[in-house]
This record gives sequence, C-alpha cells and structure tokens, in this order.
Amino acid sequence: MVKKLSTGDITEARCTRCQEIMNHTIVAMVEEKIVRVQCNTCSGVHNYRSPAPAKKAATSKSLTTKTTTPRVSRKDPLAGERQEWAEQIVKMQPELAITYTMDGKYKVNGLVKHATFGLGIVKRQSPGKVEMLFADGKKMLKSQ
Repeated sequence: MVKKLSTGDITEARCTRCQEIMNHTIVAMVEEKIVRVQCNTCSGVHNYRSPAPAKKAATSKSLTTKTTTPRVSRKDPLAGERQEWAEQIVKMQPELAITYTMDGKYKVNGLVKHATFGLGIVKRQSPGKVEMLFADGKKMLKSQ
C-alpha cells in the first residue's frame, strides 16, 4: 500500500534556489498533484519541480564518432587597430614625440611616448581622458 501524499508531507524536488534535488515540504496541492513546495534547506517556496530522470549512459559508439576540438577565434579582434597603428606610425617622426604625463595636454593625431606602451597616436580627447592608439591596441588614459 502506497501512502497518498498530502500538504505537510516531505518529498524530493528540484530546488530553484539551491539548484539541487533536495527534500521539500509540500505547501499546496491540487487534487493529487503537488503544486507548491518549500525547500527544507534554504526555506525557499516555489512551484514544484519533479526530480529530473536520470540520463541514459552514452553508448560507446556515440563517444567514438563525436570529436571535440577547442574553439579557436578566426579573427584577431585587435588586428585592425595594429594595422592602423603600423600605417600611421611610418608617417610620424618618433623623435618629436611628447612624453606622456597625466597632467599633459595633447593634440589629436599627435605622437606620444608612453613609458609602458611605447609610441602612441592621440585618437580622441574628452574631458579628463585621452584615447591613444599603441602598437598593442587602443588605450584610454587620463589627461588634463
């Protein structure tokens, strides 16, 4: 004889907060169907979600036919910026580069020498910031 479940009984359910199958107390039922439960671990009240059935074991045939290879990016996201820097830097005179300081003032398309990033070209200026293009990509730096 199987005992009929009723409100207040304990059952297993998938907890939406814990993300695990846990013991729950039945809070509401419609006829013989469990509708709402309360998790005995986290006390969260939510709609009843039956424990997921166990997945079937994969056959050896399906394991051998499927090959997994790591995903490789097809395009370098910084390639365009590097190419732009290379094209513009050949037109500039490195000996005329201004040394970068946070309180310096810079002109758009001016050449700047940075201690860490090397030679850079000023692309855009906004209050308190300056965007510069270096060999390894664009950088937003502080300025006056």
